Amino acid sequence: MPAPRIVIIGAGFAGYSVARRLERTLRPHAAQIRIVSPFGYTLYQPLLPQVAAGVLDPRSIAGPLHRLLRHTQLVPGTASGVDLRARTVDVDTIDGRTTTLHYDRLVVCPGSVTRTFDIPGLHEHGHGMKNLAEAVYLRDHVVAQLELASIARDPAERAARCGFLVVGGGYSGVETAANLQLLTAQAMRRFPRLDPALLSWTLVDVADRLLPELGGRLGEVARRKLGERGVDIRLGVSLDRLTEDEAVLTDGRVLPCRTAVWTAGVKPAPFVGAMAAPTERGRLIVGANLVLEGRPDVFALGDAAAVPDLAKGNGAVCPPTAQHASRQAEVAADNVVASLRGADLTEYRHRDLGLVVDLGGGQAVARPLGLGLTGLPAQAVTSGYHLLTVPGLRAKARVLSNWTLHRLGGDDLIRLGFLDTRTGALADLEHTA
Repeated sequence: MPAPRIVIIGAGFAGYSVARRLERTLRPHAAQIRIVSPFGYTLYQPLLPQVAAGVLDPRSIAGPLHRLLRHTQLVPGTASGVDLRARTVDVDTIDGRTTTLHYDRLVVCPGSVTRTFDIPGLHEHGHGMKNLAEAVYLRDHVVAQLELASIARDPAERAARCGFLVVGGGYSGVETAANLQLLTAQAMRRFPRLDPALLSWTLVDVADRLLPELGGRLGEVARRKLGERGVDIRLGVSLDRLTEDEAVLTDGRVLPCRTAVWTAGVKPAPFVGAMAAPTERGRLIVGANLVLEGRPDVFALGDAAAVPDLAKGNGAVCPPTAQHASRQAEVAADNVVASLRGADLTEYRHRDLGLVVDLGGGQAVARPLGLGLTGLPAQAVTSGYHLLTVPGLRAKARVLSNWTLHRLGGDDLIRLGFLDTRTGALADLEHTA
């Protein structure tokens, strides 16, 4: 009897963790496991702001799948369609061809892309922070703005190039603003002709609190620390429109700005919309056992699935976080094996482990297991958490060495130039066009 075919869509926290768990649970060759991903690595997204700030080398947070997975075959491409009745998945491979994969069990976890709104100029001039290309591009772009500002003769141009805006006061937005603000503050020393007072960082969010996931006290600590570093934090405000050299906020304020980073939420990857399956706010409807409604051979998890939050109840679903994705992966992998063996499936029930937020420069706030921490304890917990969860020993060693080198030697403040021919637009670098 041929080995069952298991196809995993996506190699992020969820997909990679499912494949790893399956390899540890099943004997070699007991199943044919394939993972569909356009890149040959799993990305540790929480440290993207440190890549953008030059603290970490891009390779440090990219775990190579060929080293991390032994018996799983990589299909280099993007899933573009699925036939649930025929049990097939269409994959657009990286060479422009389309191939069809047959499956006995399908695991859907393609991750997410940046959620945008119909704001004039956002798609043309906004930048994201969801993948490695965006982080590398943003670093080059930010450094370039200061270089160009230093030679600009027009005061309005200098102000716009030194004006930076981040939209979104959650985890990603706060860390992006915090780390890049430090980068620009250090870079200004290289340009003695530039008045440091020109440097302007603004962080806006429609919510009335910063980092609401951390609770009021820690969110206020983060707000105070960023404010002391010159970040203008405006709550209850968002972006109204964006042009090449200015941003207009919903309160009417006009900001000189050549760099606007949009981190105001995520939505499931486009593949989810191609499945013709029931969704809730764009996420696939699954049971607590992660089985797709009406399809016992299909499992979905992570950002792409509306997984019931049994801990909260009352119809709540788990938020799209890395912590949930990696822990759901264990349940999904075990249930895939159980379904092949005719055993009972288990339900996903979690215990919140808390949140850590790196503010750069040795500053952090953290809430591990409900305990609010600031200062050095928070930084120790934050660094320790990332070192533990970065996939692979090589990646852990790279992250630790990068941190050490950056602390001892600072930043070289060079542009890599890899993406000079790209527009840097969200649709361009997140492949959603």
